[in-house]
Amino acid sequence: MSVLLDVSDLQKRFGGFAALSGVSFTVSAGQRLGIIGPNGSGKTTLINCIAGALSADSGVVRFAGEEISRLPAHQRAARGLARTFQIPRPFASLTLRENVAVPLEYVPRRARDERLDAAELLRRVGLVALADRPAGSLTQVDLRRLELARALAVRPRLLILDEVMAGLSTSEVDSLLELVLALNAGGVTVLMVEHIMHAIMRFSQHVICLDAGQLVAEGAPGQIVENATVRRIYLGA
Repeated sequence: MSVLLDVSDLQKRFGGFAALSGVSFTVSAGQRLGIIGPNGSGKTTLINCIAGALSADSGVVRFAGEEISRLPAHQRAARGLARTFQIPRPFASLTLRENVAVPLEYVPRRARDERLDAAELLRRVGLVALADRPAGSLTQVDLRRLELARALAVRPRLLILDEVMAGLSTSEVDSLLELVLALNAGGVTVLMVEHIMHAIMRFSQHVICLDAGQLVAEGAPGQIVENATVRRIYLGA
């Protein structure tokens, strides 16, 4: 299986604080990778450096064999790298259809002939029946579904999910997880940052654990839950 994302020796500091210290890992095409770690471990900084919201101080990010370390976020998105945010911020007064139409205007030229329309994107995330409702009226779980629809508008090869299930009930987590698994089965590689352990373990084929800006453990979900370092980080034992 070919490597789609290659992160090598990524480092990021904020003043005297080292948010990332030499983080390296790869993601294969079609893979489901989970990223875990306590608050302040560097998870969001890592995905911001991958997606282009932040520039790493050093290290290399390669996507589909191309170095993208210094590209702005919109150019990374044009290459097929999309992400969601912890707190969805749709255009509250616009309808769901109009919200999804905005990123569709920026679909890269390579995909315009095959691009999906807003209704199809909303159908894929289970929101087509609400297409003409204002986004400000949505429940939390439907806001997360709308966030996914907007990310899917650029036809991503890699989709990065930043705590997309935070604050949801168990049944809502399970329904959203089924949706993400279906997207992966349809060919989208997915990298998920999440605190809800039963979701990340069910989702992931491979898991990496960060602590204090360093990658401290990685492996299959079953290996991670038995890893002594991970147990110490989460349980203090």
